[in-house]
Amino acid sequence: MDVAKMLADLRQEREAIEEAIMTLERLARGRGKRRGRPPAWLAEVKKRGRPVGSKNKTQSAKTAVAN
Repeated sequence: MDVAKMLADLRQEREAIEEAIMTLERLARGRGKRRGRPPAWLAEVKKRGRPVGSKNKTQSAKTAVAN
C-alpha cells in the first residue's frame, strides 16, 4: 500500500469536488430574474432570421436579383 500515491489521489479528488461545488454555487447564485440589457454575446445567440450568406433566398430577394 503506497501512502504517497493514496494522498495524491485524494488531493486530486478533493480538487475535483471543490471545483464542482464552486460551479454549483455559481449556478445557484445566477438564478433569479435579471434586470437590464442582456450581454452582447447573448443577444448574438438569440438573433432571428437567416444567417449571413444563406443560400435560401426570400421571394423579394429573388426578384431583386432577377431585375
